[in-house]
Amino acid sequence: MEVSKETEQKISQLQMFEQSLQSFLGQKQQFQVQLVEVESALNELENTEKAYKIVGNIMVEADKNELKSDLQSKREMLELRIKTMEKQELQVRERASKLQSEILKKIKKED
Repeated sequence: MEVSKETEQKISQLQMFEQSLQSFLGQKQQFQVQLVEVESALNELENTEKAYKIVGNIMVEADKNELKSDLQSKREMLELRIKTMEKQELQVRERASKLQSEILKKIKKED
């Protein structure tokens, strides 16, 4: 079966979309892991009197309220990044789906 140059280009573009999706999924997963860690740290912070922060290779005592504020800021930033990644992922999925439909129509016409 011969496919036209245009169809080959669209297939190539679809493969790039798939690679982008894989990249988005990997990044989103990393952000989600970080978010779980931050939420776990915030929960632990509620159950303790003393708080410690890791600086380089050592752990130093830190102000509990300051540490809580830092972790909450980090959580907000991670949540925002995850939402952004989800929007980008949705856009790429929609474009890939549309392109896949176009490719299938072209291939059926070429048969």
